[in-house]
Amino acid sequence: MQDTATPAHHVDGRPVERGLGVRCEGVVHLYRTFGRHDVVALRGVDLTIAPGERVAFLGPSGSGKSTLLTLLGGIQKPSAGRIFLGDEEISRMGERYLARIRSRSVSTMLQGATRNLLPYATARQNISFARLALNASERRSALLDVELLSRVGLEDQADQVVSTMSGGQRQRLALACSVATAPRLLLADEPTSQLSHEDRDHVLHLIHSLGDDFGTTIVVVTHQPEVAATFPRSVTMKGGRVGAEGREGSEYAVVGEDGVLHLPGHVAAEWPPGTLVRFEDDDQGRLVISRSSAGGASNL
Repeated sequence: MQDTATPAHHVDGRPVERGLGVRCEGVVHLYRTFGRHDVVALRGVDLTIAPGERVAFLGPSGSGKSTLLTLLGGIQKPSAGRIFLGDEEISRMGERYLARIRSRSVSTMLQGATRNLLPYATARQNISFARLALNASERRSALLDVELLSRVGLEDQADQVVSTMSGGQRQRLALACSVATAPRLLLADEPTSQLSHEDRDHVLHLIHSLGDDFGTTIVVVTHQPEVAATFPRSVTMKGGRVGAEGREGSEYAVVGEDGVLHLPGHVAAEWPPGTLVRFEDDDQGRLVISRSSAGGASNL
């Protein structure tokens, strides 16, 4: 896949490269439990995210959304299938090159602010640590520490130790550290979890402003529909598959490679497993889906 990222934004008169495109082809991932049993976390995920796009992964715990995020960040490798970031296939890439991509182009914000921060260091020191892998030229092009802290509302906490900060302050600092390297792809796992409404809205504003200002590709995992609703596109995970997508306020079911189709929640609640379903065209060329008379007539 050719990387189609092109300069589309300007900051201080200089062009800023757009985000990385993402593509998954038949991605499968298995976990082995302590009892030596295989658990299928992802079941043939096909997904394309355009450069600069903002997408929310939505779904209940165990649906596979966090697993998919770690695969996109190169933290884990899929059991089967292929993952591309731009024109690079990271699913078969060596660890040395993967580490370079993670330190420069891709930033993953793990769930729980403390997993992303050094608790004994100050805010400024945490940002410096996040930038250790950058070369001199990359450091010069990155936002100044004071400007970055100002963006997350922590300019007065620059020299405050993380362990003394509030939960909302830590989450905002974790976001600042995640974008300190000016990544082309930001992956954030539950960045608003356990935050007050005010802190949640602040973090969401910061995430969206990153896309507005720099064209960064942004993928966020959330279990909160109200958070997903702030994104132009949402992907709902069900049972390790992409079950539905939301685009511009409309919800669409997604047909999987093997023909699997997840019904909308309100329909699935009325049509239990084993329900016989019929597909037929009406006089106006529209597809009508109906439950068989054996289960009582019901049309969509």
